Amino acid sequence: MKLREEIEEKYKWNLSDYFANEKEWENTFEELKNSYKNVLKFENHLNNKENILKCFELENDISYKMGLLYVYASLKVKEDSTNSVSQNLLNKIEKLSTQIDEAYSFISVEIKELSDEFINELILDEKFKDYDLYFKNILKNRKHMLSKSEEKLLAGTDEFSGQFSSIFDKIDTADIKFENIVDSNGKIYEMNNSLYQRYSQSSDRVLRKNAYISMNGAYGKLNHTLSEIYMGNVKSDCFYARIRHFNSSLEASLYAEEVDKSVYDSLIESVNENLAVFHRFFEIKRKTLGLDKLAVYDMRVGTLENEKEYSYDEAYNVVLDALNVLGTDYTDVLKEAKQNRWIDVFANQGKDTGAFSWGFYGKHPVVLLNFENTITDLFTLGHELGHSMHTYYSNLNQPIQKAGYEIFVAEVASTVNEMLIINYLLKNATTKEEKIYYYDYLFKMFYSTIFRQTLFAEFEEHIHSCYENGEDTTTKALDDYYYNLNKKYFNQVELVDEIKYEWSRIPHFYSSFYVYKYATGLISAFYIANQIFSGNKQILEGYRKFLTLGATKPPVELLKVAGVDLSKKETFNYVFKEMNRLLGDWEKLTII
Repeated sequence: MKLREEIEEKYKWNLSDYFANEKEWENTFEELKNSYKNVLKFENHLNNKENILKCFELENDISYKMGLLYVYASLKVKEDSTNSVSQNLLNKIEKLSTQIDEAYSFISVEIKELSDEFINELILDEKFKDYDLYFKNILKNRKHMLSKSEEKLLAGTDEFSGQFSSIFDKIDTADIKFENIVDSNGKIYEMNNSLYQRYSQSSDRVLRKNAYISMNGAYGKLNHTLSEIYMGNVKSDCFYARIRHFNSSLEASLYAEEVDKSVYDSLIESVNENLAVFHRFFEIKRKTLGLDKLAVYDMRVGTLENEKEYSYDEAYNVVLDALNVLGTDYTDVLKEAKQNRWIDVFANQGKDTGAFSWGFYGKHPVVLLNFENTITDLFTLGHELGHSMHTYYSNLNQPIQKAGYEIFVAEVASTVNEMLIINYLLKNATTKEEKIYYYDYLFKMFYSTIFRQTLFAEFEEHIHSCYENGEDTTTKALDDYYYNLNKKYFNQVELVDEIKYEWSRIPHFYSSFYVYKYATGLISAFYIANQIFSGNKQILEGYRKFLTLGATKPPVELLKVAGVDLSKKETFNYVFKEMNRLLGDWEKLTII
């Protein structure tokens, strides 16, 4: 794998809009270190509108600088975790951020002590219009807040409470070692996280089986260590939920985003009730591939022996063409993103695995990829650009206090892009084989985003519940439950023993109760994209408005603007009805 300096500059993100260099970062850091205590003069004085407004404006300026410093340092570490200079920057801002959070903990506590009547006055006051959501959340969360001294003490735990995720990231990006693998001809291949994505889609069944075993087996060798790290994260979730008077960590997570538990339950129930739809897909895929029995390591392989590869430039052009239906202003921003290097394209030593979109208010969003020229990379590009565009439009239309949309809706824009891309490719397919390939690809998306993410959601709900109820959470219990869960979901599909370790390599488990949002995101996006692609201008208009709203409404209400109602179980079942229809179309193509 190439070193960072060996990657062409045009394929590396440009962060100069954040800071021109480390010296500028250091200067801003020193300014912040010397100025943040100015806010402390307001302690015990947040009892009138004038002081509250001055405090908020000053704190907002400090928080902006702190966020900018943190995002830049984090991005520099993510581009190369072996760079000690970048790691030092991140360590410094993390430590200072904890000090600032601890010092500023008095603000929310003093506001909490104000009367409901006065807080409602602030909400209605034009001078505080950018802060109305903050005050509404104070009223909402009042019963879950602690005393001033307790909140200050709790703020001090931030420095180490996130270490479980950081430790996993270090293992995942720097320390994990994979065994080399062989294909059906005995050829030896190097193995790592990035290469796994390619091998798992190989037409060589021996290679993809060995890749699957090597991948999960590598984490299995650290099984006890990873289970301790993960359970530390689970215990942390449960501690913070309990101390804030929630009945469970799941309740705390859903409460934060104003999502009713019925949404979570409906997802798991609907998927379990409709597992037969996925089993039908597995059977059609088995026949299409000409296998006696489908195995878990066959899921990602395509139906064409030689799948089309896309260069980065080719993939970008497909994305632009497919998303043109969203408007030329939308695609103009995408063109700017490529031209002005918002995207870090190729893998290098020490770079974060996978892909993400991130950024900070007032600056252009950025995308990290590990592009390998596959069709999966094409969709990943479209997916992450969807995140970036959601951020771009929210930042453009909302003040910083309201621009940051909730995670619950964060996967909708990205998945709408994917759905529009697959619709575009299906429409422009010229042969039966090509259409079959795209149907298979679409169902692999349903499989990975609804089937697997719901399986993950069921797993983490169970493990958190076990800990909260004093039940078995040993390493063996985690492995056994995960294995049996896969047996239920996959039914007749052949499993391998190493699948029981798969849970330990899922990074999103360190952002607990995140994964189910991928599934609800696809369910929402499937409907939106189909309507847009078929020319429904009302849905297109509603969706474009949705992209601009940030966090101005609760997430379930935001989706209603785009035409999707997740408060109804019928919405969840819609996708399964459509999946059966699409499976029928696929089957017709396989009839000789």
